Amino acid sequence: MSKALKETVGRYGIWSVGLRSEDPDRRGELSEAAAELEELGYGAIWLGGNSAAAHAVPLIEATSRIAVGTSIQSIWQHEAADSAAAFADLEKTHPGRFVLGIGVSHARSVEQYRRPYSALVSYVDALDEAGTPADRRVLAALGPKSLELTRDRAAGTIPYLVTPEHTAHAREILGEGPLLAPELGVVLETDPARARALAREFLALYLPLPNYTNNFLRHGFTEDDLTDGGSDRLVDALFAWGDETRIRERITTFQQAGADHLALQVIDGESRDSLPTEAWRTLASLLA
Repeated sequence: MSKALKETVGRYGIWSVGLRSEDPDRRGELSEAAAELEELGYGAIWLGGNSAAAHAVPLIEATSRIAVGTSIQSIWQHEAADSAAAFADLEKTHPGRFVLGIGVSHARSVEQYRRPYSALVSYVDALDEAGTPADRRVLAALGPKSLELTRDRAAGTIPYLVTPEHTAHAREILGEGPLLAPELGVVLETDPARARALAREFLALYLPLPNYTNNFLRHGFTEDDLTDGGSDRLVDALFAWGDETRIRERITTFQQAGADHLALQVIDGESRDSLPTEAWRTLASLLA
């Protein structure tokens, strides 16, 4: 079921909040950035935050090949029927270009957050009823039950803020078929203190969220690793930083653990809405 999607997204994509904007004044900037990412050889653009099909439209219209996916679209803030209709509309105009990525988000972000796994199953049921193809949707799965749901009801998973150990665990549950496309933060900084400081600044947004911290604890970290912005051990497991050789080695570690595709997110201390085009060019050269 997932072979075609694996071929579509290739080995590497870019994960970005900045490319998500619906601001009409930024449409030209976003279109230009998407076209360059395609030219650089990336196989996918993953729209960060609570993204939706509407955010994908200008990027798809500006390109001819690169896949554009949501990562993630919150099941609490987008009705399944609306998601299915938006997918169908994009499929009519640009067949094969859009990937629907969905997830349960976090209790701190969503007032109606209740029984997240059951809610996710019901959402997938509704997508099935609406005719949204399973081979064009991916789930933001961290825990074993969500990974099993991915295996049985989706084309793959786009786990966020994970380690090679989680990747290996996910591969074991998924088997060989489904797409395994973890997000990986990349810090193009060779000074260890500066690189880890940038990573911790970014990580501060996520350490208060139990979905992530519970996942860290499941995979060998302790409460001590979660204090003071995260231990060096945690930071080094979650982020690729350093010179080109070190970053390539870190990427290879995820691939050896079972990742089919990596959604690379540049961490540079700038606003999450920024477009780090020079860093994307550097990464493309590094990966070539």
